[in-house]
Amino acid sequence: MRVFLKRGPAPRAVAMVRMLRITRLALLTAALIAPAWSLAAQSAGDDSNPAVASGDSEQKYRALLDRAQAGEAEALFRRLQTESEELNWAQADAIEVVGNLRFLKMDPADPATNAPGIYLIRSLEGELFVLTLPEDRGELAKGSASVYAGLADQVKFRMSFPLLSVSARVDGEEYRFVRYAGAPERGLLDRLFYVFIILMLFFVMMGMGMTLRLKDFALVLLKPKAMIVGPLCQFGVLPALAVAFGYAAGYPEEAPFIFVGLILVSASPGGVTSNLMTYWAKGDLALSVSMTAISTILSLFFTPLILTYYASSVPTVVIPVKDVALQIMALVIVPLIVGMAVRRWAEAFALKSEKFFSALGVFALLFLIITGVANNLDKFSDLDRYGLKFYAVIFGLTISAMVFSMIVAKLLSIDNFQIRAIALETGLQNAALAMTIAILLQDRMGDFNSSMFAVAGLFGLWMYVAGGIMIAIFPRVLPVDHKVRIKDER
Repeated sequence: MRVFLKRGPAPRAVAMVRMLRITRLALLTAALIAPAWSLAAQSAGDDSNPAVASGDSEQKYRALLDRAQAGEAEALFRRLQTESEELNWAQADAIEVVGNLRFLKMDPADPATNAPGIYLIRSLEGELFVLTLPEDRGELAKGSASVYAGLADQVKFRMSFPLLSVSARVDGEEYRFVRYAGAPERGLLDRLFYVFIILMLFFVMMGMGMTLRLKDFALVLLKPKAMIVGPLCQFGVLPALAVAFGYAAGYPEEAPFIFVGLILVSASPGGVTSNLMTYWAKGDLALSVSMTAISTILSLFFTPLILTYYASSVPTVVIPVKDVALQIMALVIVPLIVGMAVRRWAEAFALKSEKFFSALGVFALLFLIITGVANNLDKFSDLDRYGLKFYAVIFGLTISAMVFSMIVAKLLSIDNFQIRAIALETGLQNAALAMTIAILLQDRMGDFNSSMFAVAGLFGLWMYVAGGIMIAIFPRVLPVDHKVRIKDER
């Protein structure tokens, strides 16, 4: 027996309306930021551009990295260390450098954390320094009284290094050798920024959890085909397309961290944006919310797996799988569970807080984009890296992902009401999570141009535009009768 029910203002739909009102400001801001990003970057690029001025250092770093990855650097690394120990440090210049510490193993296949290798310091301007180590390697251990104490952990963060510097030539190449003149320190603002973005994303995900109930996961049983096809498109179709676009653009060789950024954002779970867009598109909102919940849980396994599988083809990039998994657990899974517990045991508070957490989600996305762009204008002025091709790849990825998911779902005879939700869930990701992971990992991975962040940030802006385009064409390609909703009762 079929019962025809009018589409009424369900509580979740009312919440979506509130979120849409808040998101209007985000859409306007996004439309303004996208072109401003490029213009500001272009205006920042002049003859004194550090990316250009430090070209020799960048080439030298890439050459050392390539030799290390190929296992051909042992002899050179030993000569550099020997030469540095024989220099006249009494005539060294005292300098202060803000940048990142990098460690290149002599044998990249050696899994030991204390494997032999060389430490390099790369300034924010791109200058490269070879760090001279003390003869007593015990000074590198945590807790030692040396300024080198805990050296291995310093690769994780941007730091300020007080140094003594001497130049010398090795194998016909000039290198700048340095020693620590004092213990490196992380800037207070840098520490506060990291803490702020972690707490902000934690509360955003907790807010998402407060909108979920256990029955949202039970939709797997009620709509099994759609609930299987959706995650398959999200963790299968989208990453495969990201890799295809990346190779077509030549990014694995030209800009490997842009390639990794494409994989990162495509392997991220869905977010509230897809739920908002599904409501706006008059698609299956309940299905969209359930797919977001399922993909968020699955991301603990699939995000590091997809990153590792596809990025393994780029020898200069090493994915810290454990770190990625721990970050997803701490920033996604735990707050989601906390939010669901709040919804279960304090439902009135959870419902009253929806508007606040919706606004926080929009603020988090805009905050990450604006601060990230403001702190990296010198890098984004490299229009060879972040030019038209870069924008075209990301925009093409979002559109093609939704189109391909529509085709897959249509071939499997899923109805148009659900296909709208599946398409938007596939193409619109949790960009705030991808940006946060990129920021937390870029220093230790050596992404000095913030390429992973740039990909996630631009994706976070353009997905609103791409979603709007798809919503506009849905009535023609995926017609749905919205006058009634049909349920089968047995």
